[in-house]
Order: sequence, then structure tokens, then C-alpha cells
Amino acid sequence: MHYCSTGGHKNRLDIKNGCILRLTKAPGRCAEDLYKGIQSSDSGVRCDSLKQLACVSTDVTFAQEFISRDGHSLLVKIVEDADEAPLIMTHTLTGFMELMDHGIVSWENLSAVFIKKIANFVNAKVLDASIQQVSLAILESMVLSSSSLFQQVKQEVTLERLLSHLQVTNQQIQTKAMALLMALLQTAGDADRQELFAFLGMKNLRQYIYKNIIHSSASVGDEMAHYLYVLQSVTLNHLEPRMRMPLDSYNQDQREILHGLRQAAFETESENSLSHERRRSLCAKEFKKLGFSNNSNPGQDLLRAPPGLLALDTMAYFASRYPDAYSRFVLENSSREDKHECPFARSSIQLTLILCEILRIGEPPSETGSNYHPIFFSQDRLLEELFCVCIQLINKTWKEMRATQEDFDKVMQVVREQITRTLSSKPTSLELFKNKVNALNYSEILKLRQTERLHQEETLAPPVLELKERLKPELLELIRQQRLNRLCQGTLFRKISSRRRQDKLWYCRLSPNHKVLHFGDVEEDTETPPIESLQEKIPVADIKALLTGKDCPHMKENKGKQTKEGLDLAFSITYDVEEYSLNFIASSRTDFCLWTDGLSVLLGRDMSSECMRSELDILLSMEIKLRLLDLENVPIPDCAPPVPKPPSNFNFCYDLSQAEQ
Repeated sequence: MHYCSTGGHKNRLDIKNGCILRLTKAPGRCAEDLYKGIQSSDSGVRCDSLKQLACVSTDVTFAQEFISRDGHSLLVKIVEDADEAPLIMTHTLTGFMELMDHGIVSWENLSAVFIKKIANFVNAKVLDASIQQVSLAILESMVLSSSSLFQQVKQEVTLERLLSHLQVTNQQIQTKAMALLMALLQTAGDADRQELFAFLGMKNLRQYIYKNIIHSSASVGDEMAHYLYVLQSVTLNHLEPRMRMPLDSYNQDQREILHGLRQAAFETESENSLSHERRRSLCAKEFKKLGFSNNSNPGQDLLRAPPGLLALDTMAYFASRYPDAYSRFVLENSSREDKHECPFARSSIQLTLILCEILRIGEPPSETGSNYHPIFFSQDRLLEELFCVCIQLINKTWKEMRATQEDFDKVMQVVREQITRTLSSKPTSLELFKNKVNALNYSEILKLRQTERLHQEETLAPPVLELKERLKPELLELIRQQRLNRLCQGTLFRKISSRRRQDKLWYCRLSPNHKVLHFGDVEEDTETPPIESLQEKIPVADIKALLTGKDCPHMKENKGKQTKEGLDLAFSITYDVEEYSLNFIASSRTDFCLWTDGLSVLLGRDMSSECMRSELDILLSMEIKLRLLDLENVPIPDCAPPVPKPPSNFNFCYDLSQAEQ
């Protein structure tokens, strides 16, 4: 018994899976019967035989048997004669494609007539879509198999028709047309590739893709995504020679571009009237303002490759395309202090390198890659236009971070993150990219980093958040006890006279039973006076209210004379019938938080200080980490698994009471 898989003809690049076909005959017998059936004079028999052949040809043993009988030549003849019905032709081409996929017969054995016929199927304006789809796949395999077939296919296929196939609504046709285009571009030598790019007119090709694929109502499939990635990669790699080439100090054209940057930024009308030395000094000063490290010989900054001459190209593009933005960047930073200025040239060189790395310029296309940028198909010069947006972003981020020269690398790391995050959201136009990347400011980046860190620690998973809520009461009680213990230890306070002169010290502490506040004057060198030495007392039950800041009586008396620091540290308690108050000014914010929290606990209120919130977060974080130690590297689900329904009866339970009787 022999087994083979069907369904592979739907996409020969996929694993040949699908339902298992159980052949009721031996492969040789099956091959013989189909060989005869294909030659039948009855078109119905021919159609059924070719349909079965398209299915069973995926099996290599059957393919060997059929090809050994020269069966594939029968299929070639059917195609060359081209007088069969569309359905029969579709089955013929599908069976032929599956047989050739096994590599038993070389593609180079095919006749020029056959290749021309297949190309004609592709070039035809009106033809069955299934025939065109398989024909495109056959031509792709031919191109990838040898350079001689590449030349034949290139001559026979009308590239305008290939472009028109990208405009149809049939996604399979679109995908196969893109596959053939990419095969032609990847197999071509440098000269042929340049000719193809020129012929296709990359601008038009990108417009076809942008309009009919990127903005199509249907989602982009995995196979199409791969071909879009390949096209993006092959196109951007045209920039690699400039990226690998350092600046040549003896090249007149390159020197002129460099000096053009300086002249575009600064007024240099009277430069020719200056002496040689004075002109050199002026140039060096202006190149320094432009942000070059080697201001006397700025070409030295561009010797690093990558980014090489590409950095010079992007700077020149920005200066010529957006002269106002260029002048604004340079002049704004020229007027800042040396330490705080954002160096244009240094930033541009580093930004060009970052963009080359993000866009993977210089890397050959991966066989499995599919990470394309929709924005690529909306722009003729993607790298340069991204540079123009991002160089202004650097200046904006530099100011947001209040950066100095020492922070240059930190700023560039943030900018890289801003660009990467924005591109990962797949913006479809430059304007959309610009809006998104500028909205992603430095504070947003910090928030995202914090959120991701918490997610990484799994502290934001719903079950962990629920656990936090359950732990909170216990930890708040711990903080309450600590506050009361701190009040029992007591604290030294200073009395502030009406003349704002610090004179006497006084001490206040809570009794061990938490029922009485004891306080009294003490000497300068007193550490912790015994509770019996504090003569005055206030029962906790008599305390009516806790006041803070400007609401305190001693702050109201000195209204307009108190500093913000004094207001932040002041608190009072009122007692009896609110006619009396005990006024405090803490020596530090920590003491203020401890006492206001402790007094709130005594009054039965919630603690609200920033110290309490900070301590609660620390305690929760520690407790959560301890509880999750056993779950390290184990993903925590967002919700608990559902509880199964109870059984229809409990007859399986064993009744111990009856057994004992």
C-alpha cells in the first residue's frame, strides 16, 4: 500500500499536508493508467485523468514512475498545442508543476516553444485566472533554476502585464505576480537588475503596490508579506555602496557638498574678500557650530563607514529639501551654551547609522523574512525623508531631556527607541510617521519602559493584581503598627517664637497603651526623656482634628511670613472643644509623614502620606516577588481556568458512615 499527500498544489511552497490519499493501486499501475487516460480521445476521460494526476503527482514515487514513461512530455505537448479547454489546461499545468517540483527532470530541458506558450498565458489580457496563476508559478521556478532560463523568461514576459496583475483583486494572482517579479530581480546580475529597475520605474511599481496591496481591503498574506519585504530589501540595498564608502578628502565634489552645508547655514557673502588664514579660521568656527568634531578638517568625521558618504547625502538632502528647518536647527543650537548645544553633524552621522541598522541596509534578504514597512511604498526616498523627520526629532528630544554633550549617547538611544516603536506600528505614510514619532516624547518613552518592566516581572498580570489587593490590608496594618510604635518612641520638636527665632525644644510621645499623648519642654542634649518627665498630656479621646499646612493655627498667625518649607512641615491637633491646639513643625518630611500617619491612625482615619504609599509599594513588590519565586519562567494566565460543572450525581462517593455500621 502506498500513501501520498494531496492539497500541496494549492501552495507548493507550503508543507505538503492535507488529507492522506490512499492509493488502491501500486504507483506503477496508477502511473500507467493515468498515462493512457491522458491520451484518451474522450475529453471527459482526459479531464478526469489530468485532475487525478494533479493530486497524486505530489508523491515522489508516483512522479518517478510517471516520468519514467515520459509522461511529462505528454503534458508539455498539451501545453504547446494549446487547444484544450481551460479546465483541462489548468489540471495539466498543475500536474506539470507538481512533477517538476521533485527535481527529477531539469527545467533546462524545456523547449523555447513551451516557455513562449507559458509566457503567453501570463501576457494574455483575458484568460482563466487559474491558468495564469499556475503559469506565473512555473515561470518563477524557471527563473530561479538557471540564468539562461532567466534571460528567456525576461524576453518573453511583458513586464507591463506583470504590473497589471498587481492591480487585480485576485490575491493569488497578485502574489504569484510579485513572486515572479522578485525572482527576476533577485536572479538578475547587477546590469540586468538596473535595467529591470529602470524599466519597471520603481516609482510606478511602488504606487501599484501601495494602492492595490497595502491599501487593499483584504489583509496582506504571509507569502505576499515576504515578497514585499524582499522588494524593500533589494531596493534599499542600492544604498549600500554609499554606506560602505568613506569620504575622500581629495574628491572635489564631496568637498563642495561639505562646504555647501556650511554656506547654507551661515551668511558668507564677504568670504572671498578675506585672507586665506582668516577664511580658514572662519570656516573652522562655522564647522564647529555645525557640530563637526574635527572642525579644521570636517571630512575626518565622515571617514567611518558605515554610514560613510550616506551621512553626507542625508545632510545635504535635508539642507536642500528643507532649508528653513535646517537653518533653524543649526542657528538655534549655535546660540545655546557650548555644553547644551545639540551637534547637528555628529547627530546626523549617528542618526544615519541608526536608520541603516533599523532598515537593515546592506543585509541580504532573508528567505523567511516578512517584516516590511508600508511607509516604504509611499516614498521614493525613504531613508532621506525619515532622516529629515528624525533629525528634527533629535533636537526636540535633546531639549526634553535637557541634555548636555555628555548625554549624547543616551539621547540617541531614546531616539532609536522612538523610531523603532513608531515603525513597528506600521505607519502607512510619512505624515502619519511624523505625527506618531513626535507624540512619542521622552516622558512617554519612560512610561512605556516602566510598564514593560512591570509586565516583564509579571506584576501587571490580572492574577498578580488580584493578589496585590488581597495583600494590601495586611501590609497596611503592618505600616499602621510601625507608625504607632514610632509615636511611642517620640520625637524632638523645636518651638518657633513670634520673632521667628528658634529657642526651646520640646518632646512629644504616645503612651504604650495608645491612649495619651505626653509632651513637655526638654534640654538641648536630651535624647529620649522618660514618659514620666513629660508633665503635660492630652487624652487621645479628646483629639478632635488633625490639621496640616496653611490650615494650622500657628501658620495662620504668621500668614505671609512662612516659607513653603515651613508650610510643608507644619501640622496641628485640636482638642477639647476645638479651642486648644498643639502645634508641631517637623524637622524633616519623613517625621512629618510618620506623625501625620500615626495621628490619623489614632483618629481612625486612612493614612495618606507619600511615605506610606512608597512603603506600601515596596512591601507589595517584595511580597509579590517572594510569592512568585516558585513560578519563575512559568507564564501566568490572565484568568483562572473555568471550574468544571458538577457531575449529574455523586454515586461515586463512598459513604463511610454506612460502612462503619
